[in-house]
Amino acid sequence: MWDQRYNEPGFAYGTDENDFLRTQYSRIPKSGRVLCLAEGEGRNSVFLAKQGYQVTAVDQSAVGLEKAQQLAVKNGVTIKTEVANLNDYDLGQDSWHGVVSISAHLPPGIRKSLHANLSSALKNNGVLILEAYTEDNLQTSGIGGPPPSQKELFMSLAELKTELKDLKLEIAQELKRNISEGKYHQGESAVVQVVGYKLG
Repeated sequence: MWDQRYNEPGFAYGTDENDFLRTQYSRIPKSGRVLCLAEGEGRNSVFLAKQGYQVTAVDQSAVGLEKAQQLAVKNGVTIKTEVANLNDYDLGQDSWHGVVSISAHLPPGIRKSLHANLSSALKNNGVLILEAYTEDNLQTSGIGGPPPSQKELFMSLAELKTELKDLKLEIAQELKRNISEGKYHQGESAVVQVVGYKLG
């Protein structure tokens, strides 16, 4: 599905960074190493590289990451890309100053395993910045997020508080907001937003 979507003309989710990331990225230590999960066509990783971060973008779609590299070149920055499935991706130990998860909707088992490993993967004072759709999104007028047939892919604040119990959550909220990100994320949307720190 993702190769097909990213093969379409243009950028499926636009080339501008996610709004929540734009307001929170400066919490990540300057010039730090940042991992962008399920990064697709690279809009968030390129934005972070432009701010001086050392960025690795991981996604299962080689097509998406090829476009990410093209976007990086166009913006005069360098990013590292890795084609991988997050169900067996090694986050490493004490590796990242920041981890960015924007609309990284995963099956619950994979998501829980990934989130359980975030604390050990982050450096002390490292930061997780996450935004994802909640099931309430099915009741909004916007375009985006998992379909009704895949409700298990939505995230909730209650689940995330449990899954991210090893992080200090500075922001942890569910809200409705307007999103304008390319063709596939548009209009009124219901999301969960989290900023969590690994305390040394």
